[in-house]
Amino acid sequence: MNKDIKLHKKDLPDEIEFSDKIAIDCEFTGLNIERDRLCLLQISTGRNDAHIIQFDKENYHAPNLKNVLNDKNINKIFHFARADLLFIKKYLQVDVKNINCTKIMSKIARSYSDRHGLKDLIKEFIGIDISKQLQSSDFGGEITDKQLKYCAQDVIYLHNIYESLKKILEREKRIDLYKETIKFINTRVNLDFASYKEDIWSH
Repeated sequence: MNKDIKLHKKDLPDEIEFSDKIAIDCEFTGLNIERDRLCLLQISTGRNDAHIIQFDKENYHAPNLKNVLNDKNINKIFHFARADLLFIKKYLQVDVKNINCTKIMSKIARSYSDRHGLKDLIKEFIGIDISKQLQSSDFGGEITDKQLKYCAQDVIYLHNIYESLKKILEREKRIDLYKETIKFINTRVNLDFASYKEDIWSH
């Protein structure tokens, strides 16, 4: 099935509306919040589509996108939300509402594995062995078709992965533990923002 991939400059178009559940991923120039910047944010409705927003590095004014991120009625599915939310907080100045994270879900649900990367989850639940070769490519300049396809694959499968992990959590009676854990995510991001990188629960 062909993917419906759309690249938007600076912000989402006015006419786009989303339902109550979307998947989100981001691309950066690196993972150091003090040095690197947010380049792209991609959204999927779960219908084999991806809306990819390329930001203006001089001005992160994106009111339509910010309204979506602030909407408490939209469930936002991330994989490793901690990193994405940190860059969103700095560059878009938004504390995202109504968050789920498939990496945290996986760590609580899939105690039979120590592999919780997106590639591993796609392989197990979707049956596709994707390439992560472009993960370390330059997203700060002109975006190639290959990069767009890579960005799309990071969000289009998250809905199905979320539902699969949710079933395991419910089956193993760990769903309440996950719900309590995910409540901490914005606090963990705030700790990262304040440069607390270590495990604050350790001795």
